Amino acid sequence: MNDLVRPTVLTGSRPLEECGDRGAAGAVPSHTVERPVQTNAEGGVAIGRRRLLVAGLTLAGFLGLMIPAVAILAADGLGALDVVMLLAFALAAPWTVLGLVNAAIGFAIARLARDPFAAVAPFAAAGDAETPIRGRIAVFMTLRNEDAARAIRRLAIVRDSLAATGEGGAFDWYVLSDTSDPAIAAREESEVAAWRAAAGPGARIVYRRRAHNVGYKAGNVRDFLERWGARYDLMLPLDADSLMSGAEIVRMTRIMEAHPEIGILQSLVVGAPAASGFARIFQFGMRQGMRPYTLGAAWWTGDCGPYWGHNALVRVAPFREHCRLPTLSGRGPLAGAVLSHDQIEAVLMRRAGWEVRVLPREGGSWEDNPPTFLDFSKRDLRWCQGNLQYLHPTLIGMRGLPPTSRLQLVSAIMMFAAVPAMTLILALAPVIAATTDPARFPVGAALSFYAAFLALSLAPRALGVLDVALTPGGMAAYGGRRRFLASAAIEFVFSAFLGAAASLRLTLFILGLAFGRTTVWNGQARDAHGLAWPDAARGLWTTTAFGVGMMGLVLVLVPAAWPVALVMCAGYLLAIPFAVLTAEPAFGRALARAGLCAIPEEIAPPPEIAALARAEVSPKGGARAGLAPSRVAA
Repeated sequence: MNDLVRPTVLTGSRPLEECGDRGAAGAVPSHTVERPVQTNAEGGVAIGRRRLLVAGLTLAGFLGLMIPAVAILAADGLGALDVVMLLAFALAAPWTVLGLVNAAIGFAIARLARDPFAAVAPFAAAGDAETPIRGRIAVFMTLRNEDAARAIRRLAIVRDSLAATGEGGAFDWYVLSDTSDPAIAAREESEVAAWRAAAGPGARIVYRRRAHNVGYKAGNVRDFLERWGARYDLMLPLDADSLMSGAEIVRMTRIMEAHPEIGILQSLVVGAPAASGFARIFQFGMRQGMRPYTLGAAWWTGDCGPYWGHNALVRVAPFREHCRLPTLSGRGPLAGAVLSHDQIEAVLMRRAGWEVRVLPREGGSWEDNPPTFLDFSKRDLRWCQGNLQYLHPTLIGMRGLPPTSRLQLVSAIMMFAAVPAMTLILALAPVIAATTDPARFPVGAALSFYAAFLALSLAPRALGVLDVALTPGGMAAYGGRRRFLASAAIEFVFSAFLGAAASLRLTLFILGLAFGRTTVWNGQARDAHGLAWPDAARGLWTTTAFGVGMMGLVLVLVPAAWPVALVMCAGYLLAIPFAVLTAEPAFGRALARAGLCAIPEEIAPPPEIAALARAEVSPKGGARAGLAPSRVAA
């Protein structure tokens, strides 16, 4: 009890029955953790061949990039700077190639398979069976200094949606708070109390707050497991911005009950409709890229799928026994508690013999995206620090991991390690160009190579756009052909500016990690809001300075290349106005009025999205009436 605030009806570690709730229907489940029988839905030989094919395609793509890169740089002899650039490119290229391979496979399956979803996830057919749910499931939302009204509103909608399925009796509800701000904590208690009162007698809703967020989010979940985990067969973690449909949760539960070998079942989480212009454009592009990418990745990763820490069903007993996270030894920002806990928990679950699966299909699972570039960048820096912790020998060197699971950790590292590598390449380009013999250096080939690599990095989203365009009714779901194609064009320009603006901040942050710099894991701004010019300038002046410096180098060293350099540096030079414009509420409203960068849930809202929209304009509160995220340290 010493890590809890005062125990009341809503806060405390007492059993559900003592809080006015009933626990499990009947006896508490008996959780004996035995290694599951492996069904190998894809077949061991088949999945092995798929993985070999992906490895071969990725290697071929990597060599297909490295060989011409070496040829171009060696045209007038390889110098020290050429070697550094090649090493940086060798670090950056694999992530781009693997992304293209996944998306290309997903696109091929989407276009050629009679039922793409069934071809990749045959186990999911169990979700369509009209079988009653047998087990007990805990649904919990983890909070830390968030807008309480906003978060509880979403959780209440999920509960109502589940009740409408007729299976709501199998689910209990928890709000697990790590909030450190007393005012926000008081608001949380008030919101949960109001929710319980509205839900009526017998509502199984529990609020628990820890006084210290030991272990961060993973520690919050571990505390829940130690206190209440023995009651439940499955758990459904939700973030403060999560929203799910009851029908999707019931489908996932039926899959888990029909397939006891599955330890984690991850839904495909997509962005919910957004008022912010930045979030609208970002999630439109993410949806196009994620759909073919996830379908292709699921085809070959199979039982070694991803876990994103929320909007997923987790089998409680093996997770509690096998997914306890270590504390990383040493000092500095990469030591201590594991921050990006989800993928580590996934590989630990797989190592213990349980499958980790993803449902590569959109529908019934949503989250919010950051409303401004600076909010996006703060989230990116947190993820970067967490993923780079995987470099710690305790994690990357874990014994007994399947090769695919270890590759997932390497990929998570490469996703961020590639960023400073590409920044270094850009910084070296004018210097190398100035020190080469113009008569011997193949300028045309170098520019073509750069354009080809840029096209490869954009290819996953392009394939997603093409898939929608080729699907009957696909573009209509986004508001029609003209709006969809115009939105795709807007997003491609947006992504070029976003990539440049984000890359330098990530590069500087990664360099800072070596000197002990760290970031704060805390509540996030999730609703649309404007960004003042001084705030944007404080956050992005280094990015603009980098662009100015690059252009200065080009004008001094290779002045004839200034038009190409201007295109390459535009994202850096215009980072501040880009951040301000895309955060401007009027810009978001203009996009919405024009129907640009809309998503299917905006055109034809599902009941949960419609309920959320009604609640957010209710005079009784909502996001505008809630408290803004606290700035206190985590």
